[in-house]
Amino acid sequence: MRFGLFIPQGWRLDLVGIPVEKHWQVMRDLAAYADAGAWDSLWVYDHFHTVPVPTQEATHEAWTLMAAYAATTSRIKLGQMCTAMSYRNPAYLAKVAATTDVISGGRVQMGIGGGWYEHEWRAYGYGFPAAGVRLARLDEGVQIMRDAWRDGKVSFDGEHYQVDGAIVAPKPLQHNGIPLWIAGGGEKVTLKIAAKYAQYTNFTSEPDGFAHKSEVLAGHCRAVGTDFDAIVRSVNVNAILGSSTEDTKARVARVRDRLAGVCGDAAADAMMTTVSSPGSAAGTVDQVVQSLTRLRDLGCEYVICYFPEAAYDRSGIELFEREVIPALV
Repeated sequence: MRFGLFIPQGWRLDLVGIPVEKHWQVMRDLAAYADAGAWDSLWVYDHFHTVPVPTQEATHEAWTLMAAYAATTSRIKLGQMCTAMSYRNPAYLAKVAATTDVISGGRVQMGIGGGWYEHEWRAYGYGFPAAGVRLARLDEGVQIMRDAWRDGKVSFDGEHYQVDGAIVAPKPLQHNGIPLWIAGGGEKVTLKIAAKYAQYTNFTSEPDGFAHKSEVLAGHCRAVGTDFDAIVRSVNVNAILGSSTEDTKARVARVRDRLAGVCGDAAADAMMTTVSSPGSAAGTVDQVVQSLTRLRDLGCEYVICYFPEAAYDRSGIELFEREVIPALV
């Protein structure tokens, strides 16, 4: 298994109480820590408004952060889980990602999906088209980016996007372009798009669901003639790691109380259900190793960890590095 680390950026209310002028220092220092450690990649979310409810708390923009991390780290891969296709013209996004890849020395990953957070779509003037339209844009946009990175120039005449000789120079430094992580578990469309174009997928970490989605993906690969085994399957997990059951409970309570102070008890409790659900990485070392081993045995090769404590307390991350990662690599 390989492991990625989400850097707090405010979207999940994970910079609450830290002055805005100190946010970049917190994010940059954690990225530098990950760059020097056991992590294969760092990740941010592509969102504009906080969850579980929109608030006035800061949410820092994903591709701005990508460029900043490209310039301030040296080894670690850089990803977004995941960029919403409709938020940016795909030829423009290909250009942004290629430039960022050059700045980073060839370390950018393209996490890409159809997008889902209706409130921010409408607030930013994107409307909120039907799921079929969002996914059709995803399919066309991925083709545009792939061809632009491969050839340095792209033309495309689709239903949703038209590009006429767009020059994307410089091309990414990575051979064959930036790796595509197609995110989402939609069985009829999203996983079919992944079968056609993805080097990586990202869907549910719930074990039975992961096994089922893997079977669906394999079926799409057979149908379109691609190699299922060549696609790396990844998951995102919420990680709160304690030295004991009591320590874990205390950490969970601190996270819950911080959220409740901003979004209220009901929203905080709803958000915390993701910590206790099957497929999370919350608990003691033995519990988390057992949970992730089950996913590994089902074919999961990559785990991206979100530590809600990260901006305030790195001890859980450090424990994960010492005790969990060595047990699974």
